[in-house]
Amino acid sequence: MAELRIEDLAVSVDGKLIINGVSFGVRSGEVLALMGPNGSGKTTLFMTIAGHPRYNVVRGKVMLDGEDIIKLPPEERFLRGLMVAFQTPTVIPEVRLSTLITAMINKINGRKLTDPAPPSLVNSLMKGIQEVGLTPAHLSRGVNHGFSGGEMKRSEILQLLMVKPKVALIDEPDSGLDVDGVFAVGKALLSLANSGTAIVLTTHSAKILHVVKPTRVLVLNRGRIAAEGGMELVEEIEKVGYENFLKAR
Repeated sequence: MAELRIEDLAVSVDGKLIINGVSFGVRSGEVLALMGPNGSGKTTLFMTIAGHPRYNVVRGKVMLDGEDIIKLPPEERFLRGLMVAFQTPTVIPEVRLSTLITAMINKINGRKLTDPAPPSLVNSLMKGIQEVGLTPAHLSRGVNHGFSGGEMKRSEILQLLMVKPKVALIDEPDSGLDVDGVFAVGKALLSLANSGTAIVLTTHSAKILHVVKPTRVLVLNRGRIAAEGGMELVEEIEKVGYENFLKAR
């Protein structure tokens, strides 16, 4: 069983402390939702776990299956089973989406990046695009090139479905999606969790959480965990918003 555990993590950016003493854990098949107002530190937390060099770890550990990966470069974290779906995905016009997915899976399996996709992957891709609401034409286009905001989100989730990482960090998967998109992405995330991936996702909105039904919910404020619970926290935020919610604690 895979496990990501964050222990007393403190992170600074350009000399300013953004995350201060955050601890939590998530295991295979669990969905942990991180909520909080703008500037609460959600994206900083994800970037730090992923290994972005701009984010300076002041103290704490990022443990993946019992190993502290805090000093590993991003690509080594990926090879150990950690994958990130970004809030604003990168556009790569020169690389087809199908080529990127094939290269990632080849890398994980120790093959050459340019090796052709095996028939099993082609079949999985055809199933995956239907699941997230994309088409075969999207696979032939440059990564996120000319994609709408919602299509970019669907593309990121497709990549997760194909790779099936041990741990998936998903930054605002519902942004840019219409109602049908939220439902499709939510169902895909449930499928990913049921396959054994541990999921940590952030969201400003509760829409997708009503589909995914997270195992736990954490509310982040000013770089600290302000509250922990279940869907009752989501419902409270929907009723009173973040300001009143955080003032009450």
